[in-house]
Amino acid sequence: MFKKKGFFYELNKNKIMFLMIAPTLLFFLINSYAPMVGIYYAFTSYDFAGGLFGSPFVGLDNFKFLTQSGILLKLTINTLGYNVVFIILGNVVSIGAAILLSEVRGKLFKKLSQSIMFLPYFVSFVLISVLAFNMFNADSGFVNQLLKSLGLDPVDIYNTPWLWPFLITAFYIWKNLGYSMVIYLASIMGISDEYYEAAKIDGANIFQRIWYITIPMLKSTFIILLLFALGSIMKGQFDLFYQLVGNNGVLFNVTDIVDTYVYRSLKVNFDIGMATAAGLYQSIFGFVMIMTVNYIIKKINDDYALF
Repeated sequence: MFKKKGFFYELNKNKIMFLMIAPTLLFFLINSYAPMVGIYYAFTSYDFAGGLFGSPFVGLDNFKFLTQSGILLKLTINTLGYNVVFIILGNVVSIGAAILLSEVRGKLFKKLSQSIMFLPYFVSFVLISVLAFNMFNADSGFVNQLLKSLGLDPVDIYNTPWLWPFLITAFYIWKNLGYSMVIYLASIMGISDEYYEAAKIDGANIFQRIWYITIPMLKSTFIILLLFALGSIMKGQFDLFYQLVGNNGVLFNVTDIVDTYVYRSLKVNFDIGMATAAGLYQSIFGFVMIMTVNYIIKKINDDYALF
């Protein structure tokens, strides 16, 4: 009835399997693919009276404005810069914490430490913003009170832009360390003890065992997490940036990312066309990035590629 190759042959052969994944396919069709019609907003000067297809078509004017005004370049640099630091520093710190925790012999201390490090992952970004405000506000913040008690001049941190890349990175690492560490710790637990026993017999100390066994064995996990992260490298941590910075225009130059710009374009300016253009650029950039990196990794080692 069907050729022994092709989609319809596979559909007939594995119809039960396809039926099982139908709800998932339907979910993505409704929630991910159907809304893609809204991409058309990026090429219009949106008019609330005309709606989606009744708004004036302006072609690439929204993209030209973003490019010529310098906004797109600034947003790209900020978003890429933060995400590169998050990916590199976040993974390095997570690997280090996982290795240290794996070497701990006390089970109670290990479980307690793991729980304490994992706890911030469940903390709301709203609570983080409250914590940051109580630490850094100029009048009664903990940091400035400490500086005053030491006889030093207080620092208006919310009006000091150069500090915020460090503060945002610190809060990101603090919040996500536990989650990433658990993934690497699970990979370490999966390494056979025979490798370590053989290394001990050969006289390798603990640092040599970590360097020559543990870290190389984590390479596949690191590459997979890297590819997943690169797919959203142009998607900033909106909740983190918005809750910490809010509408403080003094900090926009060093903290504004694509996500916060899109949000303000919709909330303040109601410029749906411009916001959609920035969002579309963000998605295309991420797609090209992950396809390129996956292609390079596939050429180097096919086993580490996502597809």
